Amino acid sequence: MSNFFAGSWKTTSAGLLAILGAITHLVFACKSGTVTEMTVTTALTAIVGGIGLIYARDNDKSSEAVGAKQPDPSAK
Repeated sequence: MSNFFAGSWKTTSAGLLAILGAITHLVFACKSGTVTEMTVTTALTAIVGGIGLIYARDNDKSSEAVGAKQPDPSAK
C-alpha cells in the first residue's frame, strides 16, 4: 500500500477515475436492471486497468528516481 501514495499523481488519478467510472456504470446498470455479461466484463476490465495505472510509473520518471532496485550483477 505504500506504493499507492508514492506513485505519480497523473497515473494514479487516471487509475482512480477508471475504477470510479466502472463502479458507477455497474451501479447504474444494476439499478436499471440492464446488467449483462458484457457490462460486468467491461467493468472488471476497467477496474483491473485502473489498478494497473495506480501502480504504474510515468514515462518521464527513471527507475532510479522512483527507487527501483538495481539488479544484482553477481546473479548472472
